[in-house]
Amino acid sequence: MSTAQIVNARVPRMPGLQQLIIERDQTGLSRILEIFPQNNSSLPSIDRQIDLEGNWCSFGGVDLQINGALGLAFPDLRSTDLEKLQEICDFLWQQGVDGFLPTLVTTSIENFQRSLAVIAQYMKQQSPHRAKVLGVHLEGPCLNPEKRGAHPQEYLLPLTLENIQRVIGEYESIIKIVTLAPELEDSGIVAQLLRQRGIFISLGHSQATHNQAMDAFAAGATMVTHAFNAMPPLHHRQPGLLGAALVQDGVRAGFIADGQHVHVTMLELFLRAAQFDQHAFLVSDALSPLGLPDGFYPWDRRQMEVRNGTARLPDGTLAGTTLSLLDGVDNLVQWGVCDLEQAIILATDAPRRAIGLPVEYRGQVATLMRWHFDEQSGVVERSRISFD
Repeated sequence: MSTAQIVNARVPRMPGLQQLIIERDQTGLSRILEIFPQNNSSLPSIDRQIDLEGNWCSFGGVDLQINGALGLAFPDLRSTDLEKLQEICDFLWQQGVDGFLPTLVTTSIENFQRSLAVIAQYMKQQSPHRAKVLGVHLEGPCLNPEKRGAHPQEYLLPLTLENIQRVIGEYESIIKIVTLAPELEDSGIVAQLLRQRGIFISLGHSQATHNQAMDAFAAGATMVTHAFNAMPPLHHRQPGLLGAALVQDGVRAGFIADGQHVHVTMLELFLRAAQFDQHAFLVSDALSPLGLPDGFYPWDRRQMEVRNGTARLPDGTLAGTTLSLLDGVDNLVQWGVCDLEQAIILATDAPRRAIGLPVEYRGQVATLMRWHFDEQSGVVERSRISFD
């Protein structure tokens, strides 16, 4: 065993400077043994010291909505893609992502089942020091056709227990989130059943009214998928789905901070209304060209063009982005929407809370990031903290 000490670190939600004691066990995993205020001198014997010089220290990000990377769309996964999926996990780790939910957008039942089988197989053989697949986010196919966005019309299905079970099949244990349009099924039975099975319900691609959304929250929905996008706008007489979410305790809305999906001013208003991480968390919604240059790439049977990190279909429909999760942190700070501490929390702490993951530092594997904001250049610098 060996012990390292991080000193002069600013840790989100903790006042002043902190020092973290990191212990590496015989398996090679480093865990956070303890956190002390910087002025505490009651410390164990230390083998190595890392001075953060007042910079921020946090866990890496958790991305609850990512559709693919390095040219592979998760709905296209096949048994021969296990090595590619591992490559994606390595890439995301380098980008500062600790864990993620491969997101399967609306596709055929056959594609859903094949992709779920591959992900289930991969999850059995995961190893440390790369981004961890935490489960799966099913974004569809029970969405409102009027708000389908880039989702293919031909694969949308009515919201019924039978259809949900056809999609999930035998892979209930790895499903973390299902995005659905609640107005497609008045009784709320589907949402209640999914929550009973430990699956989180997110409302999205929806025309739900305020009352329909409130009914869905009462039935167990706790999330909203990519706030503002694929839903009615906030209106002073018709607050709709997003308005309902912002005043409902325990409900959090994912949002994209690429400057295209939501105007910066609306994003600032949203985060203020959401009390930042109380009702919001950051997602990438990144598509398969993440990590690749701009250009033309396949999207189901269609083609999308990626230009300056934004992907659109031939008819101009916004399909997504190719910016990583932590690029969103950089944007939030550079736009002045929030300070670095708040932005870090939105990408690291808030998504963990949304799916019930622990956020307490003590006892956790030390997958830590170092953050520095250069006020003169306006650039956020970030890197993994190595204990080697």
